[in-house]
Order: sequence, then structure tokens, then C-alpha cells
Amino acid sequence: MKIGLVLSGGGARGIAHLGVIKALQEIGIQFNQIAGTSAGAITGAFVAQGYSPDESLKIIESSSFVRHIRPAWNRMGLLRIDTIIEMYKKYIPHDTFEELQIPLHVVAVDLNAGEQVVFDQGELIRPVLASCCLPGIFEPLLINKRQFVDGGVLNNLPVDTIENKVDLLIGSHCNVLGPRKPIRSMRGVIERSLVLAIQSKTKDRFAKCQVLIEPPSLAEYSTTDISKARELFRIGYQYTRSMATEIEKALGRPSIELT
Repeated sequence: MKIGLVLSGGGARGIAHLGVIKALQEIGIQFNQIAGTSAGAITGAFVAQGYSPDESLKIIESSSFVRHIRPAWNRMGLLRIDTIIEMYKKYIPHDTFEELQIPLHVVAVDLNAGEQVVFDQGELIRPVLASCCLPGIFEPLLINKRQFVDGGVLNNLPVDTIENKVDLLIGSHCNVLGPRKPIRSMRGVIERSLVLAIQSKTKDRFAKCQVLIEPPSLAEYSTTDISKARELFRIGYQYTRSMATEIEKALGRPSIELT
């Protein structure tokens, strides 16, 4: 059975994907295809490269990518994301989709054409970062003279990119809605509005996943809570462990107890 893993965007909450993947691997699941948007593209790239979830978490914690981001000094965004390309090349030096251990498909949005673009060949790191270019925060990333922004604008759970390549889809969705404390800042208003807009476009994709993993407690965290990486990892891991019987049933295998 060929298994596809689909990873949503969700900012810092995307770190929960790594916990999800660790638990899935403990169940004995191997992935034949990975698709990701935004934070899901980053975590997907590390896993497709061959890093374990724990190794990927350590990279995220130690790289301090925020220190490498620079002001954009223009009217298209506050920050530039292309300044961290060299940092990522330390961990994926070949910088090509073809040399990954697992086929990866990354979604970004061509801002001028108004359409999603799936990257799965050639240069790797720039498309992964383009998939993370949240409009208004990061300036669009240029690839072949085209301006790209966050893939979540049009497709935050890109099941369509691999659904015809696999027999079963596992979706990890971290852009969770839920009750929050009253919002008291402009940033909070913008963030919540984006989450609502993206979520409304994603619901129809949930049904295409034979297994959907969506830890509800992620709703308590912000997309910028990078300092809570370990907590987010643990939430993804423990919630997926709790779904072990359901996951085994979807796979048509006898259920096992995780210890």
C-alpha cells in the first residue's frame, strides 16, 4: 500500500507535524509521497531529506532562523525570507527535489497569475520558502521572474497534489480553529482572520484523507509561538498516539498498543 502524507500550513504550529510523524513512524508507517504547504513544506522537506522528527526539531530549535530574516525595505512586505536560503543549504546541501529520499510536492501561489503552483522538480529551498511567504509579512519570493506567496492562500492542505499517486492519504492539519481569549491587538485580528479564511477553503479537503490528524489543543497556540516548539511537538505526538487504533483500522491492519 502506498501512503501519502499531507502537511498543512500553520506557522509555528507546524512543528506539531514532527510529533505526528514520529508517532506514525512508531506505528510502522512509511511514506511514499509527501505534500506540504508553508510550515508543512518546511517540515516535509526535512523528513523527505531523511532527518528524523527529533533531528528536525533540533534543527528548528538551534538554527534560530528569525535572526537571519532581514527587513524588506519596500512596500511589498515587512521582511525578506530569501536571506535564510544559505542557512537551509547547511541541512539540505544538494538543494534539489530529485535527491530527496521521499518525493516531495510543495505548493506556493503565483501572485500575479492568481493560481497555485506545485513544485516537485529542480531547485528545492526557494520553492519551500516561497510556500511560507505570508502576504503582508514577507515580500513575495521571485522564482523565474514570478512572484510567489504562501501556498495556504489557495491550498492549505494540498491533498490534490498526491491523491492520484497513493492508495491512502494521511492529513496532518495544524491550522486548528477553537475558542480563544478575546483578541486585543491588530496582529491578533489579522492572524485570526487569516486562519478563518484559510479554514473555510480547507474543509472540503478533509474528506479526501482516510486519516485526518488535527490536535484540538493546537487552537490554544499562536502561529508565532516558535518558543513553544517542544510543547507543539509533544501535542502532535501524543494526539497521534491516541489515534493508533483508528489509524491501524484505516490501514486494514490489526491494532497495536504503543508503549
